[in-house]
Amino acid sequence: MSEAPGPRNVRGVADLIFVGRIRTFDPVRPLAGALAVRDGRILALGEPHDLDGLRGPRTVVADAGDGCVLPGFVEAHGHFVADGLGAAGGVVDVRPVTAPDAEAVLAAIDAALATRPGTGVLANGWDALLQSGLPRPDLDWLDRRAPACPLVVLHNSGHLAYFNSAAARQAGLDEHPGEGFGRTPQGTLDGTATGPAAIGLLTAPFATALLGPGFTTAMAAQSARLAARGITTMSDMGFAPAYRPALEAARTAGAIRTRLRLYEPATPALASAVAPGAGDDLVRQVGIKVWADGSPWVGTLAATFPYLDTAATRALGLPPGHRAAPRYDHAELAEIFQAYGGAGWQLACHANGDAAIDLALDVWEELAPPPAGWPRLRLEHVSAMRQDQFARAHALGVTCSLFPDHLHHWGEVLADELFGPEVAARWAPAGSAVRAGMRVSLHNDSPVTPADPLHNVSVAATRTTRRGRTLGAAERIGVAQALRAQTADAAWQLLAGDVVGTLAPGRYADLAVLPADPLAVEPEAVAGLEVLATFLGGVAVHGGLPRHRGHPRTLGKDQR
Repeated sequence: MSEAPGPRNVRGVADLIFVGRIRTFDPVRPLAGALAVRDGRILALGEPHDLDGLRGPRTVVADAGDGCVLPGFVEAHGHFVADGLGAAGGVVDVRPVTAPDAEAVLAAIDAALATRPGTGVLANGWDALLQSGLPRPDLDWLDRRAPACPLVVLHNSGHLAYFNSAAARQAGLDEHPGEGFGRTPQGTLDGTATGPAAIGLLTAPFATALLGPGFTTAMAAQSARLAARGITTMSDMGFAPAYRPALEAARTAGAIRTRLRLYEPATPALASAVAPGAGDDLVRQVGIKVWADGSPWVGTLAATFPYLDTAATRALGLPPGHRAAPRYDHAELAEIFQAYGGAGWQLACHANGDAAIDLALDVWEELAPPPAGWPRLRLEHVSAMRQDQFARAHALGVTCSLFPDHLHHWGEVLADELFGPEVAARWAPAGSAVRAGMRVSLHNDSPVTPADPLHNVSVAATRTTRRGRTLGAAERIGVAQALRAQTADAAWQLLAGDVVGTLAPGRYADLAVLPADPLAVEPEAVAGLEVLATFLGGVAVHGGLPRHRGHPRTLGKDQR
C-alpha cells in the first residue's frame, strides 16, 4: 500500500485530536495514526506529527491506546421509532431474544393483561418456530385469554398480527374491514391480520398512547442503546407520517442523538406530504418502502421453490408444496415504482423470495433509466436471491441490503423445517452479491433482532448458527468487506455517503472506538468486541477516552 500524503494547506485549530489506529474506509487513506476534528467535522487525517500545527491551547487529545477507531456504524435497515417504543415498556417484549420459550411468552402476556386491563395489551415477538410449545393463537384462544381486554400480538417478523374480539372493536373493525384480515370458513374474522395496512389498523389505538409524553424519553433511550453498539446512523424503514410531530419534538429536546434516514410506507395515494430529501444531516426523509412479499417465518415468502412438508410448516397452516405469491402483480408494482420513483424518491423494496425479486427487477428494468449516481432502488433482505439475479440487479444499478442474523437465529429452522439444507446454504447470500460487483449493506431489521453491527460482521464472515452449524461457506464474506457493509457502503445506500460512513476531511466525526482492530482478531471473535466509545459529530454519546492536553504520542510502525 502506498503511503498517503500528510495534510496540506489545512488551517485552523482542532477542537479534538484522536491518536491511535484509525481505519477510515476511505480509499484515499485507508489507515491513519491521527484524526483532527473541528466543529463536529473531520479537519484532517495523518500521522500524529502531521497534525502538530492543528493543536492549540484548548485542543483536547484523545488517545485510543491499543484500540481502533472506525467510522460510526450504519444500520441500513432498521425501525428506529418502533424499536424505541417497544423497548420503552408500552409494548410487551416477547421476542425470542427476550422470551426463549412458550412459558416465558405466555407469562409475559398474562402479566400484562393483569396490569393493563383498561388500556389493552400490545405484545411483539411471537415466533412459534423458535419458541417451542406455543399454541396457535386463533380468535377463540385469544378471546379466552382476554375476554374483555384488547389484545394484539405481533409476530416477530412484523408481517402477521393476532387479535381478539375486544381489539377488533377497539380498532373499529366491522364485517368488511378491508384487505389483510383472515376469515373463518363461515366468513367471520379469524383473529389474524397480514400486511402493513391491516396491522396498522390494529396497532393505531396503541400508537396514540405511545406517541404521548414518554416519546421523547423513549427516543433518547433508543439513541443511547444504539450508541452503545457503535451505531451513529440508522434508517427507519416504515416511518409513519403520524410519528413526525413527536419525532420533531424529541429532536428539539435534544433526544435524537442518532442520524436518521426515513422511509415512508407506500400508500394507495401514491404520494407523500413531504418532498424527497426533506430534513437535514441529522434527520432526513429519503425514501419510500414497498413490500413485494412477506416473511419466510409465516409462509408468505414468494419463491420459486416450495416450503417443505414438515410438522413446522403444517403448524403454520401451509399445505404440502406451498408457494406464496408476491403481494402485487406487475402492473400494480409498476404503478407504485413509477409514481414514487418519478417524484424523485429512492425506493426500498422488501423482497425475500426469488419470485418477488424477479418481479421487482422486471418492473425496474421496464421503468428505470441507465444507472448513475446514488442507488435509486434498494432490494431489502433478499434472503433467497440467486447469483443471476445479483448480476442482473447490479447491471440495473440496483443495490441490496442483507440480513445475516437470519442464519444465526433461524439457521436450523431454515435447513431442517422450512426449505432444506440447499436453500439454507445460499440464504442471505452476501458472497454472491459481492462476486457480482455489488455494494451491499448488512442489517438487523430491529426490533426483529437487536441492532448489533459487530455481531452481523461475525455472522457474515462465518455463517455459523447459534448451535454452531455452518451454512453455505461459499457465501461468506471477509471481515473487511463486512465492515464496509456496516459503514461506507451502508451510508451510500442511505444517500448519506457524502457526510458519513468514511473518515475523510469534511465528513462528520461520527466514530466508534473498539479495544482492538477487528481485522486483527478471528472473525468469530469480532462479535465479542466491546464498543468503548461512540462519537456523533465529535461529541461522545457513549463511553469516552482518556484525554490529556499534551503532545500527541508518535506511533511506531509496529503499532500501525
